[in-house]
Amino acid sequence: MKRYLSQNAGNIAASLFAVAAMWIVWLIAYAAVGNEYLVPSFSDTAAEFFSLFGKSFFWAAFGNTLLRTLAAFLISFALGFACAAAGLAFEPFARFMRPVTAVCRTLPTMAVLLLILVWTSPRTAPVVVTMLVLFPAVCSQLTSSISGVRGELAEMARAYRLTARQKLLKIYIPQIAPVTLRETGANLSFGIKLTISAEVMAHTYTALGGLMSEAQTYYNLPRLAALTLCAIFAGLIVEFVFRMTAKYAFAWKRGQEV
Repeated sequence: MKRYLSQNAGNIAASLFAVAAMWIVWLIAYAAVGNEYLVPSFSDTAAEFFSLFGKSFFWAAFGNTLLRTLAAFLISFALGFACAAAGLAFEPFARFMRPVTAVCRTLPTMAVLLLILVWTSPRTAPVVVTMLVLFPAVCSQLTSSISGVRGELAEMARAYRLTARQKLLKIYIPQIAPVTLRETGANLSFGIKLTISAEVMAHTYTALGGLMSEAQTYYNLPRLAALTLCAIFAGLIVEFVFRMTAKYAFAWKRGQEV
C-alpha cells in the first residue's frame, strides 16, 4: 500500500483537489440559492448519508440494486465471452455479430425500458436494460483482448498442435485475464449507474432507484443527495477494488515486484 501511495501521489493529490473543488462549488451554490428545496445543504446531506447506514430498508434496497447489477453483468459477460470465442473460431460469426452489437449499442435506453416494462415487471426490467447496454461493451472488450493474443502465441499453439480447449484455457484466458478484470470493475461501476437509472424510471421498490424516486416525490433533497453519494461511492469502490486486484494479482505478468 505504501508503494502504491508513493507511486500515485500525484494522482491522489489531484483527486483530492477535485473533490475539494466540487465540495466548495456545492457550498457556494447552496449559499447563492438559499433554498433547500433546490440545493440541499451539505450538513443535512451528510447527516442523512450516515443515518442511512443504520436503516434496514436502505441495506435491503442497496443489496437488491447490487444483485440486479451483478446479474445483468454476469449475463452480458457470459454472452459476450461466448460470442467473442465463437467469432475467434469462426470468422463469419464475428462479421455477423458486428451489426448486432452496433444495434445494441445505439438502442435508446429509456424507450427500451418502457417496452420491457410492458413485457416484464419493474423488478426485472432494470436487469434487462443494464444487460443490453453492457453486452456490446463487454463483447467488444473481450473480442479486442482475444484478438490481441494472436501472433507468436498463436503460432506456438499451432506448432504444438494444441486443441481449441487447450488454447482457450492455457493461452487466451491467462493472457486476457488482467485486462478483463480491470474492465470488469469499470463495467460494474457503470452498471450500477445504469441499474439505478432504470429503477428510477421503472419505479422499482426496495431499490436505490426506488428510494431516489420516493425522495424526489416528497422533495426530500438531502436524502436524494445522500443516496446519490452512496451510488457514487459504491461505483468508485467497486472499480478501485477490481483495478487493484488486477494490478497486484497479475504483477508477475509484467515482471514487477509488488
